[in-house]
Amino acid sequence: MGIKRTMKTGTVNQTEIKKRQRPKLTAIDLFSGCGGLTTGLRQAGYKVLAAVEIDQKARETYALNHKSVWLAEYDIRSANPIEIMEALKLNPGDLDLLAGCPPCQGFSRMRKRNKVRSARDDRNALIDDFARFALVMRPKLIMMENVPGLADYYRFRGFKKNLENAGYQIRIEVLDVSKFGVAQRRKRLILSASRVGTPMLAEESKTTKTVRDIIGNLPKAGNSGDSLHDMTNHRRSERIQMLIQSIPLNGGSRTDLPQEMQLDCHKKSNGFRDVYGRMAWEAIAPTITGGCTNPSKGRFLHPEEHRPITLREAALLQGFPRKYKFEASHGKEAIALMIGNALPPPFIAVHARAMAQSIIHSI
Repeated sequence: MGIKRTMKTGTVNQTEIKKRQRPKLTAIDLFSGCGGLTTGLRQAGYKVLAAVEIDQKARETYALNHKSVWLAEYDIRSANPIEIMEALKLNPGDLDLLAGCPPCQGFSRMRKRNKVRSARDDRNALIDDFARFALVMRPKLIMMENVPGLADYYRFRGFKKNLENAGYQIRIEVLDVSKFGVAQRRKRLILSASRVGTPMLAEESKTTKTVRDIIGNLPKAGNSGDSLHDMTNHRRSERIQMLIQSIPLNGGSRTDLPQEMQLDCHKKSNGFRDVYGRMAWEAIAPTITGGCTNPSKGRFLHPEEHRPITLREAALLQGFPRKYKFEASHGKEAIALMIGNALPPPFIAVHARAMAQSIIHSI
């Protein structure tokens, strides 16, 4: 008996998937970063054969955690997919899943406010290299994850058309990761493509994880024995530290402070209201960005301690496992950027499991 599907075409219930044997399928991760996507794929039961990443610090972090994966130190713009397939002893059509997230900063809301800067961002063209790999390798499934703004980009429309011409059925959704096991407010575009059946995605979860669920039981930062949790914050002025201490616990904001305590720059603007805000224990976290340990970048203060969240707390809220390794010598800013740019592993895992059903049903 096949898996029961909901009325929404191509949506698979995760509980029913888990009752079946986890898929033993192969995958390649393009634009792997520090390994969030690969972590999700491996959690879903895929064997990740190879990953491609250009940034040295991201590669070193990836290698710390995924020692069995061949990590190609390529600039993908000059990489040859045929050579990679030969190295892996793959023929076109053998690979089960090609997955990736072309760097998305060029399509972010902040970049789109500056249309000239966005249009000139060289990273916008990397989607063409994803397409080049896909059309040569002809995987059974393709997953692309990115910011919602990508949907309106002409290169993305061309990418979709090329896949359709190559025999893929395609489904595209903009989803909030908080509905798929991540305790964070983050909307992402996800493309599911299949040339062996209906393209699948997961159903939303009926429960939501909170900040307390994820970081509520961590030991005190500073002397925990976890270098990522103990990395000290840079010194702040007495005035800024007093401001942080005065913000109400458990979800308070700088807007709760009396006028005389607010910074002059905040008095002049009603925007960016999450700046110097606290997370709330029973709510989801805000989007974890590359500035996730800096309270001047968003709602990144701990719910009750007078400090920003630590790198470990940020990694956990992004969905990384507790023991995921980061090299402390890379420095706080570089690690925060890797965490903020990563794909939330639980979000990837549930959709990768669902996508596997296209292959299972085709056998």
